[in-house]
Amino acid sequence: MTLSADPAETFRQEARDLLDTLEQTLLDLEHDPGDSALVDASFRAMHTLKGSGAMFGYDEVADFVHEFETAFDRVRKGKAAISPGLVVIALAAKDHIADLVGEPGQHAAKGAPILEALRQTVDTGPEAGAAPAAKGPAAAAPAGGVRVRFRLPPDAIAFGTDPVLLLDEMRELGADRVVGLTDRLPPLDEMDPSGTYLGWEVTFEAGISAEQIDDVFLFVRDGMELTLEPLQPPQAPKDASEAAAPADMARRGREAEGRAAAASSLRVPAERLDELMDRVGELVIAQSRLAQIASAGDDLNLKAVVEELERLSSGLRDTTMGIRMVPIGTLFSRFRRLVHDLSGELGKEIDFVTSGEETELDKTMIERLADPLVHLIRNAIDHGVEGPEARGHAGKPARGRVRLSAAHTGAEVAISIADDGAGLDPARIRAKAEQNGLLAPDQKVTDQELYQFVFHPGFSTASQVTSISGRGVGMDVVKRTIEGLRGTIDLTSTPGQGTVATLRLPLTLAIIESMLVQVGAGRYAIPLSAVEECVELPAAQDGKAAGRNFLNIRGRLVPFLRLRELFRTQAERAEHQKVVIVSAGEARVGLVVDQIIGNSQTVIKSLSKLHADVETFSGATILGDGTVAMILDVSALVGFGQAYESRLRGEQLGRVA
Repeated sequence: MTLSADPAETFRQEARDLLDTLEQTLLDLEHDPGDSALVDASFRAMHTLKGSGAMFGYDEVADFVHEFETAFDRVRKGKAAISPGLVVIALAAKDHIADLVGEPGQHAAKGAPILEALRQTVDTGPEAGAAPAAKGPAAAAPAGGVRVRFRLPPDAIAFGTDPVLLLDEMRELGADRVVGLTDRLPPLDEMDPSGTYLGWEVTFEAGISAEQIDDVFLFVRDGMELTLEPLQPPQAPKDASEAAAPADMARRGREAEGRAAAASSLRVPAERLDELMDRVGELVIAQSRLAQIASAGDDLNLKAVVEELERLSSGLRDTTMGIRMVPIGTLFSRFRRLVHDLSGELGKEIDFVTSGEETELDKTMIERLADPLVHLIRNAIDHGVEGPEARGHAGKPARGRVRLSAAHTGAEVAISIADDGAGLDPARIRAKAEQNGLLAPDQKVTDQELYQFVFHPGFSTASQVTSISGRGVGMDVVKRTIEGLRGTIDLTSTPGQGTVATLRLPLTLAIIESMLVQVGAGRYAIPLSAVEECVELPAAQDGKAAGRNFLNIRGRLVPFLRLRELFRTQAERAEHQKVVIVSAGEARVGLVVDQIIGNSQTVIKSLSKLHADVETFSGATILGDGTVAMILDVSALVGFGQAYESRLRGEQLGRVA
């Protein structure tokens, strides 16, 4: 179900879903051309598009899909085989349908060459082998015919379904007898004029396939009752193929009966979810203020109500955030077509492998991740994976591999794009960095630091510019986008074996659990997902000079940074300072604070444009007393602190000299 006042928008939304389904099944067919279930799924998507297009006045869509469906029907009937060329043309037809839906009246003329190419391919291509009767789309009915009983959903007529048209379509399929079922008719004074009370029993003496019946009820299957049974008891089959058809019919009948109890889905505009999240955020802030007021008094009843409100608001927050969470597989599936087209354009054979599709991420993150991942995948295929000849010389399989994976790591999601290509060349990157004035010739840097130059604007080591990449445009945008999502991106590479780009992102950009700390007179929020433990700063370390210090945490040295010095706090220092141990990438770092206030639900508010370049903070939040606390960006803070300490040490060495 969809919430939309505009019927045309309803059709466009559903058409996009159907086109996505069609694209995925066509790509699957290229790898498994003998799977008749995929052919059926493609055909059903076309059939639904045709019917919906005609219903909503998109005649160009209906006419084109009808011709597309007619040509593809040869594949469905086993008269033409699936081939890579056919898949390419079918994908072009899918793209043309998307154009017709998005911009009616502007692209109709472009459809004729596509349909002609499709007809020639299915007419002149090799014929498919005979499909097994149990799996083919036109499974035979049992000997003696079939009796079909059906009842439409109670609201079918109210939603525009005309039972007479359905019965006419069944007569065209060869129905011999139609009988109305009146056993559920209510008294006249209880009857709703828009309700559906009749059922029908339709007899096919010559038999009919279950797929043909499915096509008749394609648009009204949800909530209806449908049973198929043979007119005569089945005799012992001569072979397995004869037994398959009635079994398939029985299965489909059970499926149809179960659809009424199936859970329905509701399509809601994204703006409503955003508004709901904003309201929940304001509720969390109000609850925090009430909790602070209650803690200052001795009213036990008020405190009990506050505790109950905190429990309810926490549950509402989790439920709302759960609604916003979307499996990342919805994003991964878009890239199959990208890889398919790029591999053909570049003449490279690519296996695209995905894993972790069930990993969930906030819908806002999903939307903003699409473009960065497209660029990283294009780079992996164009610059990473070698051509077949070069791979042969390197002793690699002719087919390259690009793997896209996602996994939860604590309160973060790690997304990796890995290829098995030649890997990054540190020498070429260094030469280009020196040429661009980004690196001094005698400056020593690690390979990891060298790889970061790839993200500088205009930086590219490609020997030639192609229509796909090589201009040095894009990787800097990728990094800015990821950092805008409060994430990080790292590159690792092994020469001759490939490159891995890893994106680490928070689960959500809306509400997080955080630890409130105090430094001087200011209060700050540290994302709880980054906090590992808290310890007291030893007295021996408390009076040491500014600079980088180390703590011995169970036999491991952990560096710590004094936030008072980083923030230039002038307020009096606390007598017993605390150290919050956080993880920043692969490193553990301690942050010295004056006081740990406690945990809090933090509603993230974006910084203004004036403060957008302040990398130490990822946002701000409103506390219960109405004051503002800055949210620390742990990764950026550690980098800032290390640079500050290095500069301080340089100044100290200069004074000594």
